[in-house]
Amino acid sequence: MSNFFPAQAKVTPSFSEPDLIITYAQPSGAFAALQGGKPRVKIGSEDLYVYINSLDLRTDVQASQSSFNQLPSATLTASYFSTPTYLIRTRAIYDHHDMAAAGNYNISLPHAQDLAMRQGIFQQMRSALLYGFQPANGEGLVNTAGATSVTLPPDSYGNDSVTTYDNGEMALWLLGQIVQLKTGMFQSGAVVGNNIKIICPQRVGLQLGYANIVQVVQYQRPGAGTATTAEVVNETAKANGDTVEWYYDDTLIGKGAGGTDLVIMTMPEIEQPDISGINTNVFADVNPNMKAVNVQYADMAAPIKIPTPTPDGAITEVQELRITSGWGIRPQGLYLLSMAY
Repeated sequence: MSNFFPAQAKVTPSFSEPDLIITYAQPSGAFAALQGGKPRVKIGSEDLYVYINSLDLRTDVQASQSSFNQLPSATLTASYFSTPTYLIRTRAIYDHHDMAAAGNYNISLPHAQDLAMRQGIFQQMRSALLYGFQPANGEGLVNTAGATSVTLPPDSYGNDSVTTYDNGEMALWLLGQIVQLKTGMFQSGAVVGNNIKIICPQRVGLQLGYANIVQVVQYQRPGAGTATTAEVVNETAKANGDTVEWYYDDTLIGKGAGGTDLVIMTMPEIEQPDISGINTNVFADVNPNMKAVNVQYADMAAPIKIPTPTPDGAITEVQELRITSGWGIRPQGLYLLSMAY
């Protein structure tokens, strides 16, 4: 990591603005796909793998008017899944000369280097969450085996891109994906409210939220003339007790099928279907019971700082964090929508 603070030649008298023009990056909304919106801080700094156990149930019963001496029984099948961990590391090196040169630009070099290292690690975490370190092994949410992949079909006018699609039909198509998502996870009837997250490139989400006002036609459409596609989706979900939240990540541009934009629709946490009286899902009361749909593990909530002074007087600071790739442990709750912009 280098520090470039060239000498300055200024006219006197003059005024130097103390505020800086800082390079901005997009704050990624990808972590909204995780339960609680953040990694599970549970692993140790030297753990090389994470394992999760699972339990499946198949019960046979006998029905007859007379009793039998030999009866069927329940079959409980245990299995486990695993994913590797990875150590992310970066460093900063500077001395008192660098700090003095940075001071000429009104910059605290230790603070700037600290935040620069954090941003690099957090961006790597985002990449691991979405795409994994080894995609061929199914790492990363977009490579989840069993996730549902859907390509936006043409509308009734033959349009198949976000900017040309019929806005009302787009809302109905997105609501249809929510129906399939909830249905596949048994989240209707015995569940009170789901939180559905949609993560997409800015150009897709903003188009659906700002520009795509549902058109007025010869018959009444929900939101026609006033509401956008996203508003129709949000309000319809709200009327059914659910919430839909939109988040952005521009690295999803071109990641869909055939180079289209990828939109992730997921339910980060499953709600246990439960009703009073006779409950055909009573086995779900077995504990401990993980309700997360997508997970990523980390050994700490933030990178650890390791200062290591050098003999020549320079300051070296290493930051590191051990994480896993994104892991779709309940693939039924993950929809990957390919939408041409």
